[in-house]
Amino acid sequence: MEGPLTAQPETGGRLHGSRCADCAVATYPAGPACPRCGEEAEPVELSGTGTLWTWTVQRYAPKSPPYVPPAAGFTPFTVGYVELPEGVRVLAALDIRPEDAEIGMPVTLAAGTGVPRGRRSVV
Repeated sequence: MEGPLTAQPETGGRLHGSRCADCAVATYPAGPACPRCGEEAEPVELSGTGTLWTWTVQRYAPKSPPYVPPAAGFTPFTVGYVELPEGVRVLAALDIRPEDAEIGMPVTLAAGTGVPRGRRSVV
């Protein structure tokens, strides 16, 4: 599905977060310290597939900058939180039509420029 964020270059890479060396809490994006206990966090590659936790339709243009509207103007798009097996919920622009989005559906995430992109996983 084409959307306002599609024009941004995508690396298709994995999500990189961090995990606390003391209490094992995982976070995204990566940070130097654990948000729970304050101990040092180590870089970790996160799972690429999770479950759609919730979603909505972004019906107004995000703040600019950093958002750069496409030449054709703003088009509403689907956005949601995807819960990964590590327990992290990641905000992502979803390449899923609103009528096809279902809480609990499997979603594959890819890192790129800006927020991660999500698409329906083939199970």
